[in-house]
Amino acid sequence: MPSPQLLLESDAGVLTLTLNRPDKLNAIDNELAEALLEALNAAAIDPSVRAIRLRGSGRAFCAGRDVGAAPTDKDLELVQAVSRAIVTHPRPVIAAVHGWTVGAGFEWMMNADIVYAAVDARFKLPEASLGVFVTGGLVATLPSAIGPMRAKALMLLGETFDAAQALDWGLVYRSVPADELNTVSLAAARRIADLKPEVATEFKRVLNQIGLDQFDRAIEEESRVQRMLGRDDVGR
Repeated sequence: MPSPQLLLESDAGVLTLTLNRPDKLNAIDNELAEALLEALNAAAIDPSVRAIRLRGSGRAFCAGRDVGAAPTDKDLELVQAVSRAIVTHPRPVIAAVHGWTVGAGFEWMMNADIVYAAVDARFKLPEASLGVFVTGGLVATLPSAIGPMRAKALMLLGETFDAAQALDWGLVYRSVPADELNTVSLAAARRIADLKPEVATEFKRVLNQIGLDQFDRAIEEESRVQRMLGRDDVGR
């Protein structure tokens, strides 16, 4: 049964997936993660889907994991599974982000193939200050995009940065006015959907195979460290 926490819309080969917990700034709980994973897996075997667009409803793209409850192993498994599904998906994934894009939300954004950001987007990686580790293969995707030093600074310092900095560092493809984000990102997704499906699939596969050759190892190591830090918290 479809979840109200994820909205699905199909249009000319483009499947738009909208995170829909606006009252929580689309913070990730298990229901949302499971719904997104199910939708991505279904789209992977649906020949009518030729491009995917991921966005958030309300005032933000995604505020990260819902910290209303202590993290569990299922939380970790689901967030990592979604990241794998985005990176390994046979169809290109476009992320259209606005407002707060934080923690696991930022990590899912980095899993996408092309990112459009509204000028009002704000980014932050608070995991270190919370005593937890990053997820989503970020230890592979972020250094690949901006280099190890900048990646370490963003992860360890947890400083907020804006769309202009994200664009300057190559974390997003384009920054656009907030009221143009939907139109611009949808137009890009439609252009990709117009390509021969096998062409788009092979471009994505080969680029990720070469550029993100350590992604699987990153997921495994992140999960190991996250569980280790969780056990340390229990013992305190």
